[in-house]
Amino acid sequence: MLLERMDPFLSEFDRLTQRTFGTADGIGLPMDVIRRAEELVVRVDLPGIPSEGIAVDLENRILTISAERHANYGEGDTVLLQERFDGAVRRRLRLPDWVDADNVAAEHVDGVLTVHLPLADRAKPRRVSVTGAGQPAIAS
Repeated sequence: MLLERMDPFLSEFDRLTQRTFGTADGIGLPMDVIRRAEELVVRVDLPGIPSEGIAVDLENRILTISAERHANYGEGDTVLLQERFDGAVRRRLRLPDWVDADNVAAEHVDGVLTVHLPLADRAKPRRVSVTGAGQPAIAS
């Protein structure tokens, strides 16, 4: 997975990410990871899969996205070309400890699964007060 290398936050996320996603023939589904001020947002394309066919599990800081789709061919149909995947897919991400794993949320709209990974308080941007010799701290 290639993420913006200019941001050390994303480089660490990339280093901690394990890609084990795809079907037996190696076809994978695309994923984006976006950093916002208070969260990471993961978007996974899951076209043609109903929400009931998607599972998002979190255990021991491992986020697992699983989905299953089956082709609906009629009896007597002859498949001449099949490029869309059929079966189960899975993607696993190791979440760093600066993600608030207790407040992860997911939604599935128009074939895109969006997972919201809020940052733990210690990972959120903050202003550090600056003091001078013999001067009180400046409140921020």
